[in-house]
Amino acid sequence: MKNNILLTGIIYCLSGACMLLARTWEVAPGTALSSVKTAVAGARAFDTIRVHAGTYREGGIVVDKPLVICGVDWPLLDGEHSYEPLSIYSSYVSVSGLRVAHCGETSLADMAGIKVYNAKNVYVFNNILDDNYFGIYLSNSRNCQVSGNRMTAYGTAEQNSGNGVHAWKCDSIGIYNNRMTGHRDGIYFEFVTNSHIVGNKSEGNIRYGLHFMFSHNDVYEYNTFASNGSGVAVMYTRNVTMRHNRFANNQGGASYALLLKDIQGSYMADNDFIENTVGIFMEGCTRSTLERNVFRQNGWAVKVQASCEENVFRFNNFFANTFDMSTNNQLVLNTFDQNYWDKYEGYDLNRDHIGDVPYHPVSLFAMVSDQMPYAMMFWRSITVFLLDRAEKIIPSISPDNLRDNAPLMKPYVAVTTSK
Repeated sequence: MKNNILLTGIIYCLSGACMLLARTWEVAPGTALSSVKTAVAGARAFDTIRVHAGTYREGGIVVDKPLVICGVDWPLLDGEHSYEPLSIYSSYVSVSGLRVAHCGETSLADMAGIKVYNAKNVYVFNNILDDNYFGIYLSNSRNCQVSGNRMTAYGTAEQNSGNGVHAWKCDSIGIYNNRMTGHRDGIYFEFVTNSHIVGNKSEGNIRYGLHFMFSHNDVYEYNTFASNGSGVAVMYTRNVTMRHNRFANNQGGASYALLLKDIQGSYMADNDFIENTVGIFMEGCTRSTLERNVFRQNGWAVKVQASCEENVFRFNNFFANTFDMSTNNQLVLNTFDQNYWDKYEGYDLNRDHIGDVPYHPVSLFAMVSDQMPYAMMFWRSITVFLLDRAEKIIPSISPDNLRDNAPLMKPYVAVTTSK
């Protein structure tokens, strides 16, 4: 034990000495040191490389030692549509203040503007990435942070586009306050655990604003996912927390603001779903809680498939949606309790702010139009009105056990306390 403590102390002393001996390299066009590659090759561990304004076409720059690389007045690393501009193979690297553009594209490798390989404690922040296949790619890395970057791509189809931030087989990473547009997926997680996605704006992407695959124990909150092909897909995942996000204008024939497929034990709260084709589509979702969410002016607020069970919906607000709820089976094994439904026509004789009669949010026409989309041409017709009225009096098709036994008479407002 004493030997381990002594060894740890020696390592810290040596690390501190390295930091004290670190030097700064100034790279600028037309000077004695005009090449970023040359500076990287000559630098020692923990040196700082300051890259001044200019355009640097040097093929692929490989960082294989701990370094601080920072741009001054936004220098451009140009991949010339042939190279990966910046490849990081070392831990303890910081990259900031750069413009990175025009990375190459190949079917043999996923090339990115900035790519991190098998490293830890890498920080990529406050960069501009433009016209790259993948923007920032983290591969088999941990304890890395991507923050404050702006990523723009110009893809027109999924098959020839990459993702803004792509993370594969990573742990304990943070994706904070980035903006991404024009990619296949704004953010993509596959086999990523114990990580956070906070404060990002993912807008105008071809497929998803955020795509989760086999990624457990993650948190995403305070993000905006707007005007994407679809908003967010969380698939084959457990223990995900989704809070305070905004899903808006994700519209199309097969578009969802939030797709939950085969997920378990997750928590979705305080999110806003505004003007989406479908707010939430749930398939194979179990033992999850959805509370204090707002659904406003969506086509379908929530679609719950028969494969979903033991989920709890409570304290959610539903305003001006074409359909509040839809399902594909009469057997519903989920709990709906104390939600606000603007279409509720019940009464509150004892004035406890809870309706005295249950509310059935699934209408006959919602089930019909879900199976036959062309039936929407009859929406708002007197025929549909009469069908729904008849179904309320004598239910025959809509699921009787999908009901809120204690609907709120007024929208739910979260009570906050200050210390």
